[in-house]
Amino acid sequence: MSAYILANVKITNPEQYEDYRRLSTLAMKGHGAEVLVRGGKTTVLEGDWTPDRVVLLKFPTHDAAQAFYDSPEYGAAREAREGIAVMRMVLIDGV
Repeated sequence: MSAYILANVKITNPEQYEDYRRLSTLAMKGHGAEVLVRGGKTTVLEGDWTPDRVVLLKFPTHDAAQAFYDSPEYGAAREAREGIAVMRMVLIDGV
């Protein structure tokens, strides 16, 4: 069963964020992530959620998504992101 990582990112330092983006891209490629959404226009249809930058990744399984998140490669990306962005992220099992 596929699994998804959904993230909402508020970037506070766009220049330094590029380092995080580079490192996270390498981690995604190394862990079989399929990038479904990475930024782009959002339109709120209901509720009061006003997302900043939305990212949606697809993985073959829940375990694969968790392995990506727990990996040293993504750990390096998270370290690069510290102090330059606010991240909200969830792992969701698909159907």
